[in-house]
Amino acid sequence: MTAPRKGITRQEAVRRVLQGMADDSVGYAALKTLLEEQFQAALRHQSVQLTSLAEPVIAAVEQLDARRRQRVSLVTALLGPQGDMPQLFALLQDDARARAQQDWAALEQMVLECKRLNARNSEFLTEQYSIMQRVLHGEEDTYAPG
Repeated sequence: MTAPRKGITRQEAVRRVLQGMADDSVGYAALKTLLEEQFQAALRHQSVQLTSLAEPVIAAVEQLDARRRQRVSLVTALLGPQGDMPQLFALLQDDARARAQQDWAALEQMVLECKRLNARNSEFLTEQYSIMQRVLHGEEDTYAPG
């Protein structure tokens, strides 16, 4: 096992990883709410609301990604380049390990749900845009010779 970065103990690195997971749970819950609001605004054609939601969505994703990068860095410092979360959890005592594994599984589900919601929103907005383009500019083959 490799030593963590200079100035940080193994225990502190593990604590930061676990705290980052807890912070991500809160962050993904907030992102899910924002994505739901985004979808509702798109359904209602509320362009001002959609515009106002863009910045908080981007900020939430950037924070989540920063914590992910920190987690990867800490796990790599502790366990080497092939280190992963199950290996990190193996360092914990039984109760803490079980809790961390449950939290990680819940976090993975939140990530998948937010990805699903984002894809749904993207597809919906793309379809709306496509429909508006057809309404404004007509079908390409509407007046094609028969």
